[in-house]
Amino acid sequence: MTKIRVSFILALGLAAAAVANYGYLHLTSVTGTSLSIAPQASAAEQTILYYRDPTGAPYWSTAPKTDAQGRAYLPVYDDAERKFDPPPLALLKSVQSDRKILFYRNPMGLPDTSPVPKKDSMGMDYIAVYEGDEPSDGKTIKVSLDRVQRSGVRTESAERRVLVRALRAVGTVAIDERRETIVAMRSDGYVEDLFVNTTGQHVQAGEPLFRVYSLDIQQALIDLIGARGFAPRGSAELGAVNPVDGAMQRLRNLGVPEKRIREIRDSGVNPRTIDWLAPAAGTVTAKRIINGQRVKAGDELYRIVDLTNLWVIADIAEGDLADIKPGMRATVTFRAYPSQPVEGVVTFIYPELRPETRTVRVRIELPNPDELLKPDMYADVAFQVAADGLPVTTVPASAVIDTGTKQIVLVAKGEGRFEPRVVKLGRRGDVYVEIVDGLRVGEDIVTTATFLIDAESNLQTALKTFTEQEQRK
Repeated sequence: MTKIRVSFILALGLAAAAVANYGYLHLTSVTGTSLSIAPQASAAEQTILYYRDPTGAPYWSTAPKTDAQGRAYLPVYDDAERKFDPPPLALLKSVQSDRKILFYRNPMGLPDTSPVPKKDSMGMDYIAVYEGDEPSDGKTIKVSLDRVQRSGVRTESAERRVLVRALRAVGTVAIDERRETIVAMRSDGYVEDLFVNTTGQHVQAGEPLFRVYSLDIQQALIDLIGARGFAPRGSAELGAVNPVDGAMQRLRNLGVPEKRIREIRDSGVNPRTIDWLAPAAGTVTAKRIINGQRVKAGDELYRIVDLTNLWVIADIAEGDLADIKPGMRATVTFRAYPSQPVEGVVTFIYPELRPETRTVRVRIELPNPDELLKPDMYADVAFQVAADGLPVTTVPASAVIDTGTKQIVLVAKGEGRFEPRVVKLGRRGDVYVEIVDGLRVGEDIVTTATFLIDAESNLQTALKTFTEQEQRK
């Protein structure tokens, strides 16, 4: 029980010491100068309780170690831990910064300065402005190097590169209009039997679709069989007309398949009905015929579509239309098969713009040999846009500050100095943006913490303006 009580008291002591030490270290980091207090005993006689982070951060270790930059943790001795009270005010006032204090500015960023320390209406201390942090000359922003390091400022040189970006759009699968076929008769008739009687059935070219009786076709067949027994009048030299050829042409005009016409001509047999053959291979997408039905000339009986090649109609935003060209490759991913993207080619850009969505339709052709894709499927389309393929001056998109009326980049001049530069932007890529004017290749620009430097610029400008006004009074 005694050991437990001792351990508990020691833990409380360590916690209180850590809190006091953290406040002391925090104060040290703010002032920028280490406060040294003479120890009561020599280092050899003191007991090391733990090791603290060399930067003053609230990290500690029970054994010697180094931080990420290779700096050794500092020992904390037992006599230092007993000093829980903060250093006396007189000692704090004796601490002097290595840099000269020029003036004190309002802690809320207002254009109000003071030559001596003071507090604002809310009781907040004014912030010291050191030599080197004074307002800029109007062309460059001056930021102290330690603040630059704390802000995580990163720079990158402007380079020439080919801009590539993935332009994305949504679309739907559509039937290739050139591969549609309608089956219709050119004479009236009666359907006596159906061979293809369901929608979605696949047919081959020349396959029988239905059996029909037609009075007009019967009369033409009788004429053909009767013309077989007559020789052509006149001689071939005089351009004699063969009645068989005339009868065959009449059957062709009625839409009777050529193969069927030749069979009747050679056999001389007049069938009462005719099997109507499929004019093309494909899938029956529409069936408007029933067994026993009377059909009229011109009625659509079947619609056959070849689905081995399809279209994807994508909607492209008006602002992206200039980047789309016929012949461009596109990667199409379907919601039904997200892991099976299909490569297609842009073949046509429709001439009209939809006013409701401000988009233009673009046709993409792609193969469908297994017929896995179905009309009206949703698709996600990605175009790899590389502009004209020529390298241009570029900077990371994160380096551009867009005020709404102009675009600005921060050019690093070294020694904590940055120049705001108005630039003219061109095309945008996934990561980089083209600089048309205002920046040269090789100039270093700020890519991170641009907002912090821009805020510092606004503050310095306000302070300079306020100071100039005070001097004029």
